[in-house]
Amino acid sequence: MLRSGPIALWLHNMVEYLTAALLIVTPFTLDFRSDTATWLSVAMGVVVLVVAVLSESSAGPIAAIPVRTHVVLDYVLAAFLITAPFLLGFSDENAPTAWFVAIGAVQLLVTLGTRFIDDPDAVGSLARGTSVDIEAGEHTVLDD
Repeated sequence: MLRSGPIALWLHNMVEYLTAALLIVTPFTLDFRSDTATWLSVAMGVVVLVVAVLSESSAGPIAAIPVRTHVVLDYVLAAFLITAPFLLGFSDENAPTAWFVAIGAVQLLVTLGTRFIDDPDAVGSLARGTSVDIEAGEHTVLDD
């Protein structure tokens, strides 16, 4: 089931475009010494941009990735960004380590806080203990 947080989906999408740009530009502005960190940040920026562009949302011009898949990709990306310096051997360099952990944490918090359901009736039904299947348009009452 999709979460219903305080952050509007359009804002989540705008944050993703900003995140993509920052991931691409930051390694050059912070002058990362590690080539791995530099190119990984650029590659992750491209991945975030592609996911944002292909997502089924108002800010995604090509609706190829369903919202549920987008959410899973956001969590996987956040976890990878947070752990990458330690897994890929550049944790001895402070700037990229701090950058990857910080941007991964922001990605995680934004995803956790996003209201992925735009339908106010669906949001209200979630508060009343009802599961909503957005794709099938079905509502199921949860156990009390």
